[in-house]
Amino acid sequence: MRLVLCEYVGNNLKIIQHQIMTKSIFILALILTANVLSAQNENRIFQFDKVLNQFNKVRDFWISTDGDEAFVTLQSPNGGISQLAMIRKKNNEWSEPELLHFCDSNMYLEPFLSMSGNRLFFVSNRPLDNKTNQKKNFNIWYVDRNNSDDKWSEPKNIGSPVNSDLDEFYPSVSENNNLYFTMDSPNGLGKDDIYFCKWEAGNYLPPVLLDENINSKGYEFNAFISRKEDFIIFTKYNEKGGQGSGDLYISKKDTDGKWQKSTNIGLPINTKYMEYCPFYDERNQILYFTSKRQNIKSKNFKNTSDFKTYIEESENGLSKIYMISIKLE
Repeated sequence: MRLVLCEYVGNNLKIIQHQIMTKSIFILALILTANVLSAQNENRIFQFDKVLNQFNKVRDFWISTDGDEAFVTLQSPNGGISQLAMIRKKNNEWSEPELLHFCDSNMYLEPFLSMSGNRLFFVSNRPLDNKTNQKKNFNIWYVDRNNSDDKWSEPKNIGSPVNSDLDEFYPSVSENNNLYFTMDSPNGLGKDDIYFCKWEAGNYLPPVLLDENINSKGYEFNAFISRKEDFIIFTKYNEKGGQGSGDLYISKKDTDGKWQKSTNIGLPINTKYMEYCPFYDERNQILYFTSKRQNIKSKNFKNTSDFKTYIEESENGLSKIYMISIKLE
């Protein structure tokens, strides 16, 4: 096992490599990585393309394997309105976001694109069918297409045993179709917990609560599962010893297939502000995540346009998408 930290310095790519020979050294390497990250300047982390800065609140970023499509949740400032949008890269530039055709007055959030790129999972409180206008609790849904140029199908509820009368959030699917998600259940360890459903013989088995190496009496949510299901990244909220608010944590499976004790990813990824909704691009070794970090200071402005640009593009305390190169092997 090898953990490699890659960071952009100017136009060059600097690689810091740690050889990891055992499980215990892997945990130590995570701590060392956190210390290395702590020494970096905040500008080692970049905001995603400015095409999203025009919106007050963006979150739940997901990018396709080929890097030509990305999906994101756009929300009103208070989160009461929530829609899914897609952007495409052409000539190395991202297009203006387009709302997905099935979005209506209901809530839509937390997109996850399958490995094939032809199934998009998401969360919605839309009615189960078109015969009623009665909104449901939050469930996991999906749409299909034949290829990236095709139109998405109408939404389909993933159904039981995944969905229930409780709220299900943030779907993430491994290469073998095992599904990880967040659920607020009275039978969990805390308020929000992370569960998974095993894919077997073409169907999902009932949800299984992940153990105390992942979940706690507090809040755990927004879990990203790796392709090979060998590591998981998620948010813990107000965890003792954390940076504050929501922090990203990582856990690795051991040789017996059990999750190891999760570890705080550390500075500068985590801050005293909220970090959540992780997505790791394994092909390009880039971690994308949502953050409410704030580092904005007053200055002399040329005009209102200068003021507007500065406010939109700064770490202004609103939910924005950030990215950092970090390699997990």
